[in-house]
Amino acid sequence: MAAQRAAGEPPWDVYLTGTVFLDIVFTGLDSAPVRGTESWARGMGSSPGGVANMAAALARLGLRTCLAAAFGDDHYGDYCWDALEQGEGIDLTPSRTVPGWHSPVTVSMAYEGERTMVSHGHEPPPEEPAPDCPPLARAAVASLVPGRSAPWIAQAAAKGTRVFADVGWDDTGAWDLAGLADLRHCEAFLPNADEAMRYTGTDCPRAAAHALTEQVPLAVVTLGADGAYAVDRRTGEAAEVPAIAVDTLDPTGAGDVFVAGFVTGTLAGWPLADRLAFAGLTAALSVQEFGGSLSAPGWTEIAAWWRRVQSVPGQDPAALSRYAFLADLVPPEVARPWPLRRAVPTIGFRQSA
Repeated sequence: MAAQRAAGEPPWDVYLTGTVFLDIVFTGLDSAPVRGTESWARGMGSSPGGVANMAAALARLGLRTCLAAAFGDDHYGDYCWDALEQGEGIDLTPSRTVPGWHSPVTVSMAYEGERTMVSHGHEPPPEEPAPDCPPLARAAVASLVPGRSAPWIAQAAAKGTRVFADVGWDDTGAWDLAGLADLRHCEAFLPNADEAMRYTGTDCPRAAAHALTEQVPLAVVTLGADGAYAVDRRTGEAAEVPAIAVDTLDPTGAGDVFVAGFVTGTLAGWPLADRLAFAGLTAALSVQEFGGSLSAPGWTEIAAWWRRVQSVPGQDPAALSRYAFLADLVPPEVARPWPLRRAVPTIGFRQSA
């Protein structure tokens, strides 16, 4: 990424804003919890969640990341702040700790490659933080909310920031693209297949991707176990890359890690298919660890995967060639300034003397 940064460019590669949760993840459940019964999980992990998933994934791929978020005035908030700023090197200058406001919490239960979540939290005061004056950055990641505009998105785009957007499930059931007013300020839109088809009224995710390019220059539709499909209106190029089959421990945050991988490849100027392949790889590596933010891979994990997969007996040469671009990106040994943190069963252990 350093080779892509020119003198006089913005100090940050990516800016984002949103809500930080404390995620508590249970894994190893044989099935979904049943009403009136008690279920025991074989694994548990705690880590920052919400917008922290995307921020950590970006930072671990070497992007200079700036986050504006409100943090709770409690132990959970202190832990999340430390994990992101000290642990991941994320700039939290525009973030704030809100006195008297407790951290939002999500409990996620993972089973059979899926998850069920229960969350609790309250909206922070509207002035905390104040993201309507975003700092200069090469890119920004925005989560669009149907029927609601975020002024900072237009402001960032007007400064030349390339905005990448995803979207959550439309609880209103309207699925009206007109309700995503900020989409006109975005360079890329990355919904999943269900969301893309509902917004476009199509019955095929690939057709949905093409239809979305009427609204945004670049449409990327994730296809779950089938991979991802993308269309670039500016070049007329389309690309599809299959998913990597892995044993899933916890899918929390996989979509965020996918977006982070795609943003990285875009800022680095890679071909569209390489960007899709890299995004899918980072997501596949992430679901093999607990949680969202601290499951994201760094370049050491990516390099280790590339070395390992080449030694698998009977490896399909065609499948391997799809990731050949990694050979020029990962050195034989990747030095890391600090080890990757992973989710832990609990937080706040006292340090022994």
